[in-house]
Amino acid sequence: VQLQASGGGLAQAGGSLRLSCVVSGRSISNDGMGWYRQAPGKQRELVATASSDGSTNYADSVKDRFTISRDDAKNTVYLQMNSLKSEDTAVYYCNANIRRGSTYYSYWGQGTLVTVSS
Repeated sequence: VQLQASGGGLAQAGGSLRLSCVVSGRSISNDGMGWYRQAPGKQRELVATASSDGSTNYADSVKDRFTISRDDAKNTVYLQMNSLKSEDTAVYYCNANIRRGSTYYSYWGQGTLVTVSS
């Protein structure tokens, strides 16, 4: 299973970016997907998750600004980021939480850097 994230870059405060994560090697239709981020000097933190049943979950810091979505037919998960703030600057990682039998396995993409200038 491989995850390829893209879409990061430089944005101004108040602007928008859309991240994409393409998964290869497995259909994601039964898997939980998510986005995490890690700012310099900080621990990796949850941004948003999208379960296979369509339910979503967001960190309080991004609620009403970010939207996670998934296109299982394309094996892709997205993160639409609006009203960006300087504190959103971080490396964003795509995550797949895959169940095999009774065990869950976590797979990570390589990360894509988002820099928000104020």
